[in-house]
Amino acid sequence: MTEWLNVGKIVNTHGIQGEVRVISRTDFPEERYAKGNKLVIFDKNNKTTIVKVQSWRQHKQFDLLTFEGYGNVNDVVKFKDTLLKIDASDLDDKLSEDEFYYRDIVGLQVVTDDGEDIGKVVEILSPGANDVWVVRPNNRGKDILIPYIDQVVKKVDLETEVITITPMEGLLD
Repeated sequence: MTEWLNVGKIVNTHGIQGEVRVISRTDFPEERYAKGNKLVIFDKNNKTTIVKVQSWRQHKQFDLLTFEGYGNVNDVVKFKDTLLKIDASDLDDKLSEDEFYYRDIVGLQVVTDDGEDIGKVVEILSPGANDVWVVRPNNRGKDILIPYIDQVVKKVDLETEVITITPMEGLLD
């Protein structure tokens, strides 16, 4: 069974030449949207359309894409509010030791370096300089925001599915 990874959402068209506006969910837009790459568009009913990237550029907070064979706004308007995905088996990115895919982090258990069980990572936010991991406490209290910085995140062990942190003062309050 194919595992599909979300790389972006088509939110609108842009101009009349068949360009679409994408809010990306990938850390590698220059690789995902490279000319000639194949992407799969999933509509609300999970109907798929395979497209080949013709061009990519960035404009404000959006990635703007055109697809081969879709040269007019009327050809791409049907893609509004759809998801762009890739087959996980197509990944060939070599991550460094301190880099992880979002899919690898979400669901991991978070503990302090003193052994205190904090909760599980439920979401990752990218507000600016560094990612922020949203941790849902086991006691169902308010979500805890953990900045992904060296001073806080000490170890990510994908095999044991445990993240060890050293909380800064006030982080867990």
